[in-house]
Amino acid sequence: MKTAYQANSAIDAHLVLHLLEHSGIQAKIFGEHLQGGIGEIQTMGLVRVMVDDASYNQARQIVEHWEAQEIPVDDEIEKGAAD
Repeated sequence: MKTAYQANSAIDAHLVLHLLEHSGIQAKIFGEHLQGGIGEIQTMGLVRVMVDDASYNQARQIVEHWEAQEIPVDDEIEKGAAD
């Protein structure tokens, strides 16, 4: 298995997991429960979304497209709601 996405949080990992599964790619989250560790354990970069080697390239394309999406700022959301 290969890492298709290095998540900052379990929430991000689950978003990507569901995105990949919706696209027909089986994926698993590793390290989700390690985020609670404190002290010597680094809390960032522990959560990974893993896919089979054969699905890696397609998964990376999906993740890269997802990462490139711009998130609207609050005023854009409010402006769109007022229209």
